[in-house]
Order: sequence, then structure tokens, then C-alpha cells
Amino acid sequence: MSDDTGPVSLVLEGPWADWLRWSDPVSETFLSTSVGPSYSQGAGDRRATVMLETRRSHANRNGALHGGFLAAFADHAYFAALAAMGRPEQAAAVTVDLSMQYCGSGKVGHPLRADVEVLQETGRLFFMRLTLHQEDALVASSTATVRKVPVPK
Repeated sequence: MSDDTGPVSLVLEGPWADWLRWSDPVSETFLSTSVGPSYSQGAGDRRATVMLETRRSHANRNGALHGGFLAAFADHAYFAALAAMGRPEQAAAVTVDLSMQYCGSGKVGHPLRADVEVLQETGRLFFMRLTLHQEDALVASSTATVRKVPVPK
């Protein structure tokens, strides 16, 4: 059960209670079909954790998490993190660049954790980084620049 307010809603009970759930309200989009819902919690206005339950469709032919999926989740995690940091209006922002460094092999069936940080914020941009972990193992790291959506004053 959740308090549904669009793509981001607060989970009220179960294992993700008190986390924000992000899922695309439009069916058959890349986010809804390829990545799936994520869960996020802010840790102040510059840090957040984003969790994702991995599934078989996230695997490559060798049974490990696919690098393209990891990049897609990283891209998604930046926006889920901004919402958890109290910036849900930035859900419509756009990624200017994203870099990935693959550090290990991820496993299907284990939750994937993104630890996200805003490094710098300007009037138009966020400079961000994250690390992807499963349990205590580093799977990947990423940096990104995100172009803000102008907020009316």
C-alpha cells in the first residue's frame, strides 16, 4: 500500500515502508518495462539511497546484471534520488552526460543499492555521482550532469 501521488509515492507498509516508490505511471515505457520500480530515501538535501529489486530480465546472457541495465538504473537513480532529496519537480530534468565504470559483476535476485550524491549545483545544472552495490560488493560507479527543469518563482 502507498500514498499514490504520481510517479513518486510514499510506501506505508511492508519491507519498503517509509521509502519513496518511483514507478512510471505510463505503461509500456522504458522505465516501466525495463527497469521497474525503485525505492529511495533521502539523507539530507545532497545525498540519497535508491534501491531496486533485480529480476531475470536485467541479466545478460551470462546470468550477471547487464551493463546497459546498470547504466539505465544509474540514470534513473539520479532522478529518484533528487525526489528523495526534496526535489521531485526535477523528475522532468534531463541527463546531459553520464559516465559508467563497471567494477564487478552484479547478481540477479539481489537488491541493487545506489548511493547518490550531489557534488555541485548551479543555476541550471546538477553535477552528481553514485556507486552501485549489492550487499557490500561494489558493482559500478557513475558520474552525471543533469540539466534542471526551470522552477517558476
